[in-house]
Amino acid sequence: MTIFAHNNIHSYFGFKMNLKLPADFSPEERRDRAESYFNQGYNCCQSILLAFADILEDNCLATRDMLIAAGSGFGGGMGRMREVCGAFSGLVAISGFISPAMNPKNMEERTGNYTLVQDFAGQFKEANGGSIICRELLGLARKPSSQESPVPSERTESYYKKRPCPKIVGSAAYIAALKLSGK
Repeated sequence: MTIFAHNNIHSYFGFKMNLKLPADFSPEERRDRAESYFNQGYNCCQSILLAFADILEDNCLATRDMLIAAGSGFGGGMGRMREVCGAFSGLVAISGFISPAMNPKNMEERTGNYTLVQDFAGQFKEANGGSIICRELLGLARKPSSQESPVPSERTESYYKKRPCPKIVGSAAYIAALKLSGK
């Protein structure tokens, strides 16, 4: 099964991605959209992917349901283990639509994607206190992953007040949107 429905995908080096963007595309609106999805209960990764679902659907690259399913295990720093932040994982997933590495033998494509991921990591760290690790972003002590409960936190008013997650999700979507807009 092929994820990409057409051949207008180009590498990060030397080519601009041919994603058709809405006429009113705005990095600020994509940030707000991602934060809204998070506040509706979607996890960090799903919120990033959903912020761009319309673009990916319009370009025949992925469906909304596919993105929700693909992002489902990345919440809470990967299955609530507090490892790599789900918002950053979503940003990395989006990098594959911006600069895909479709052929494992094409080192230029792979290098282009990895360059973009590293660039995104630098921007993400700069915007969020220097880390891509969920527990560090939340200020939590390290526990062995076997001690972390897989039960998601209840999304209450108190939860949203004490967590930086909506802002972190928004910053990740903003970073991706800036790249898509060519800024």
